[in-house]
Amino acid sequence: MEENINLSNEQKDKVINFVQKQLKENEPLTPRQIVAELDKYIIGQSNAKKAVAIALRNRWRRLQVRKELRDEIIPNNIIMIGPTGVGKTEIARRLAKLANAPFVKVEATKYTEVGYVGRDVESMIRDLVEKSVQMHRNEQTLLKQEAAKVAAENRVLDILIPPLVKSPSFDNISDNENDDNARTREKFRKMLNDGKLDDREIEIDAVVDTVSSMQILGPIGMDEMGMNLQDMLGGMIPKKHKKIKMKVSEAIKYLQKEEVEKLIDMDAIVREAVKSAEHSGIVFIDEIDKVASKGSNSSGSAEVSREGVQRDLLPIVEGTNVNTKYGPVKTEHILFISSGAFHVSKPADLIPELQGRFPIRVELNSLSEDDFIKILTLPENALIKQYQALLKSEGVNLEFDESAIKEIAKSAAFVNAEVTNIGARRLHTILTTLLDDILFNTPDNIDNKNVLITEDEVKQHLNSIVKNGDLSKFIL
Repeated sequence: MEENINLSNEQKDKVINFVQKQLKENEPLTPRQIVAELDKYIIGQSNAKKAVAIALRNRWRRLQVRKELRDEIIPNNIIMIGPTGVGKTEIARRLAKLANAPFVKVEATKYTEVGYVGRDVESMIRDLVEKSVQMHRNEQTLLKQEAAKVAAENRVLDILIPPLVKSPSFDNISDNENDDNARTREKFRKMLNDGKLDDREIEIDAVVDTVSSMQILGPIGMDEMGMNLQDMLGGMIPKKHKKIKMKVSEAIKYLQKEEVEKLIDMDAIVREAVKSAEHSGIVFIDEIDKVASKGSNSSGSAEVSREGVQRDLLPIVEGTNVNTKYGPVKTEHILFISSGAFHVSKPADLIPELQGRFPIRVELNSLSEDDFIKILTLPENALIKQYQALLKSEGVNLEFDESAIKEIAKSAAFVNAEVTNIGARRLHTILTTLLDDILFNTPDNIDNKNVLITEDEVKQHLNSIVKNGDLSKFIL
């Protein structure tokens, strides 16, 4: 199919530039560079950043080792210990983005040991592979867009200016007729690219997917087996075609999607996706402290169930084969990062075998008032920058003076200390409460396009709530 599609020089340049950009983005970062990138979004927690930076670099180092030894090198899995809202999940999520690696975040409390109702631990690997397939599919979709667009344009031109076809008789089409037809098609192609035909209505031959519209009921837990009946039936039930009228601009987009599907080699994507999940995948297990037994003398069905989840998790972390709808997937080189507050339990309460599979332990610090000031202003996705961007969409310039930012940070630190420590998430609640009236009145208040938040305004909005412990529990 690809051999029959001719790309212009401009289109070829776009594809080459995209591939070069992808290759540049996939260049391995040094540990210092990784930490520097994490610093753009996460304040403090240098020990945790250093640990994950080393772990990520070691994955690249392992691939440079000779094959005989490479298979013996297993990743050093990490346990992050710290209260909620200090950056544990964000560190893992940003790390996966930097590595351009398949990443899934799961909650340990959602899993039950085999034999109980609930998700089994192997489903996290199936989720990881699914994410990897989607990543590789999206990459290939971007790479094939230009070729698919040309193919879609050709199909539209075939409708507007049908190509000349030789009849069964002895009469042949003359060269002049062929040349005239080709010139006309090129004129229409230019008009198509210039948007002059966008509003013209044409009738296209669309593919109707009959399988996706069917409601298929299977045994309970079929999704946990990684089976997809719709995928199985998709190749058996022929797709139907239907004539649909639409504007040329809409037809180009519709047909481009169809052509992309034709150009994508799903078998190759699955092979690369499984390989990527096995060697680059990252699984972040949150709230692992919730499945730790609360002390050695604990008893009861709940404690037994928690230990059962740990024992089911052990072979996945140690290395095993997990059956997925894309085939068996090896887990020994997947990087596992777990986290928990460990308020009630401690890492030593995990079963010894599982402890041994998480050799790197880093403790994340609670956030101080100074940290809150930095979180509000320094990261590229800082909360203040987010609210400024939201109000900018309505032509309003939102500014905070330095004393106001300090007062917001002070209020967040005070409420965390007095009520419940939820870390940086407290800033979301406080800013929402502070800016509530502004966000509500902005569309109607067309006169005030410059808003300055001062220390006095922060105190006026928050002090009565902050100082009242009962109100803080419900509002902040």
